[in-house]
Amino acid sequence: MDQEKNIQSDLASHVARLLREAFGKGPQSVYVSIRRPFIVFYLRGLLSPTEKVLFEQDQVFFIQQTRDLLMKSLIPEVRAYISLLAGMQIREFYYDWGLHNHSGVFVGIESYEDDPGLFNQEMYFGKEELHLEIASISQHVQKLPEEIYSCMLNERTLLVIRNGILISIEKELIRLGYDEKLKLAKRNLEKGHLHNNNHFHRILNTKVIDVFADWDFELDKSVFVFMLNPTQ
Repeated sequence: MDQEKNIQSDLASHVARLLREAFGKGPQSVYVSIRRPFIVFYLRGLLSPTEKVLFEQDQVFFIQQTRDLLMKSLIPEVRAYISLLAGMQIREFYYDWGLHNHSGVFVGIESYEDDPGLFNQEMYFGKEELHLEIASISQHVQKLPEEIYSCMLNERTLLVIRNGILISIEKELIRLGYDEKLKLAKRNLEKGHLHNNNHFHRILNTKVIDVFADWDFELDKSVFVFMLNPTQ
């Protein structure tokens, strides 16, 4: 247990330093949750002075586009640190920002032989109803996912994964090279539904303090991360 905490602490320190060098201001805190094959970094207090001005001027898309460019160089370094310190070979990497909360999340998924759907055999409070709610949101925005599974990494971190989510017109936009614009649009649309949903607190019987979303268009896959406050 002590070794695991040391690994999480070292990873948090390295990622905080990387972000400080890239953004000019590091996060106030980084929390690392590991439950193989998943690793989640939760970032708090991350908004540079320049971004603060842009955010106040409602230039959210500009901030997101700038961060997307920075992440292209940061992701390989984060993967390398995870491999070095935790021994995890990250196959998939996702990230998202909660600019209104000055927060963010990184999600790594390592190569695994077992069927991740096995996590559906694990139960936590509200799981079945949560999957139904996610399916309903997905159908309203685009279509029913072919598969939904989830994992409660710890009492504060819930990861939901959807497979088979893209509709034909989205696949064509990706083929034509509009994947970055599509991701920006989906962030705005789907996260709007997630943030404006007043059922999650009741379903999970706890306060949801942050919700994040990202997509891997090549894999036709997306992740949601719910950050919870179990004391409320």
